[in-house]
Amino acid sequence: MVRLPQGYAPYSTSSLPTHPGLMGKFGLWTFLREQLKAVPPVAEADLKGKTVMVTGANTGLAFEATKHFARMNPARLIIAARNKAKGEAAIAKLQNETGYQSAELWIVDLSQFSSVVSFADRFEQDGGRLDILVESAAVIQHTYQPTADGWETTLQVNCLSLALLALRLLPSMIRTAEEYNTHPRLVVVTSEVHSWSKIDKRVLDGDEILKTLGSKEYCTPAKMAERYNDSKLLNVFFYQALNERLAGSPIIVNGVNPGYCISELRRSLPPVYAAVDRVMEKILARTTEEGGRQLVYAAVGGAEDEDKLRGAYISTARVAEASDFAIGPEGKVVQNKLWDEMLEILTKIDPRVQHVVDTYLSAPVP
Repeated sequence: MVRLPQGYAPYSTSSLPTHPGLMGKFGLWTFLREQLKAVPPVAEADLKGKTVMVTGANTGLAFEATKHFARMNPARLIIAARNKAKGEAAIAKLQNETGYQSAELWIVDLSQFSSVVSFADRFEQDGGRLDILVESAAVIQHTYQPTADGWETTLQVNCLSLALLALRLLPSMIRTAEEYNTHPRLVVVTSEVHSWSKIDKRVLDGDEILKTLGSKEYCTPAKMAERYNDSKLLNVFFYQALNERLAGSPIIVNGVNPGYCISELRRSLPPVYAAVDRVMEKILARTTEEGGRQLVYAAVGGAEDEDKLRGAYISTARVAEASDFAIGPEGKVVQNKLWDEMLEILTKIDPRVQHVVDTYLSAPVP
């Protein structure tokens, strides 16, 4: 398994959709045009007294975003990482490069639901405020490998655990909004390659989409080659569905596309792919720091009109549009089915998820 920072995707002209309308407006030329756009300067905000949490922040785009947050002087900056040694090294590097001394390392393994639950329990007991949550941890895996919980790893880490963590931390964010009269933000890091998802129409039309995607029978090498793209589409559906159910809430939920960025971890790709990737990086890739700016914008930018960021798909520091399928009527049907199935799965893992849904969320407006 290759673990990569968010923002990497197997950009490939062979990544064509099998579901009508899935590609939408985002094709190869759109990708090239977006990549060649100048990246705006990093957004800035006063984070004094606030708490920022970033998952996967020990490396890559998330670490670069964390450095930007550190320079805004939050009261607490929580680096949520899987590996203790790498997390401690990241904090040391953060301190050395920014001078920020209040970073905290919290361990969470998104491939284990029990770890996510324990992490959320700890924060709930901690009782602190939570102003910004950036969910930026992900994996890319090209072969089927189940977790100890029995789910295909990419699906669990990139989608189910992401949703579980967001829902469990939602009460802390709402409490923060009420106590401090603020608008906390939940940022889901997705990718433009959600437009290139190749989930079969028969799967999307079925009643158990997630269970089918996670089954060994479905996860052939060909399907796994596109799994990252599929997981990014599921991310878009998740933040859109959550936003619709937070109508009237002070919480701002959005998704951000960092674009194709330089990543050291991508050097562990197979030799042929690595060679192609090196050429693409030289021609097209944004720097890791430029990718990190995108995460920061979604978390603190656009303060002059925050309502525009609710449920928004953000790309190159502006509100853009997700794929036609993701925002269209056919996609909405799939989105609602995924939401219901996800809740069924997550409430069995952690019954408190149902309490969060019943207490803080409402039915979406038709």
